[in-house]
Amino acid sequence: MLDEKTVIRKKSLSIAMICGILRCFCYGGGDWLMIYGDTTHSGSLFWLTQGAAQIAGWRNSLAMALAFPGIVFYGVALFYLENFIKNQKEKKIYHYLNAFGLTPWMTLHLFYIMILYLFSWMNQNGYQDIALTVCEALFAHLSWIIYLSELFMLLVFIYWFYLVVCGKTTLPKWMGATNVLVFYGILSVIKMLLPDTAFRIGFTNGLMSESMIWFFLFIWIVGSKKGNEK
Repeated sequence: MLDEKTVIRKKSLSIAMICGILRCFCYGGGDWLMIYGDTTHSGSLFWLTQGAAQIAGWRNSLAMALAFPGIVFYGVALFYLENFIKNQKEKKIYHYLNAFGLTPWMTLHLFYIMILYLFSWMNQNGYQDIALTVCEALFAHLSWIIYLSELFMLLVFIYWFYLVVCGKTTLPKWMGATNVLVFYGILSVIKMLLPDTAFRIGFTNGLMSESMIWFFLFIWIVGSKKGNEK
């Protein structure tokens, strides 16, 4: 018979991980919306495709709109993971790394959506001849945003991996193998085996969200069995 505190902990874990999975649907759904289509391309950016050129504006708008509830769900899930960390100092480091990593998700999402919308608008409003050149120039000019954003985004997962494999959480050390970055690597290999279709480009664009679904599921399952979060 579970005591009341254990029931409350498990309920809180379930709510947090459901929020995490909802975040994946918000961001992952947006990733598919903004790029799913004909994969034929002629420039240096594989995602500026003929399919992207024909995407309706509402799809890019919806993709961006989904990012707002998505980032809230994301925060709820990742901040909850602090409950698994044993030491207060390490908990605080994780907390701040997580806080610093939230904004770059929105920044990167907006960065790609703006370019993709510009590309589709120019192609659909008589500027087909220069659409690719303009969008590639815009990407090249601001591409540093990608590397800086990814640095902030990934630090929290690298630190989480360190905490888990070093036994600094209440989760078993083998859970380090369920890190988001591990799943990302596995799904990246699967991606390479897929044929060049609209599904593949959507799958590729949503890789991080698809990886995080598995991450949150494993935390949910194992965390529920442990039942000893602090």
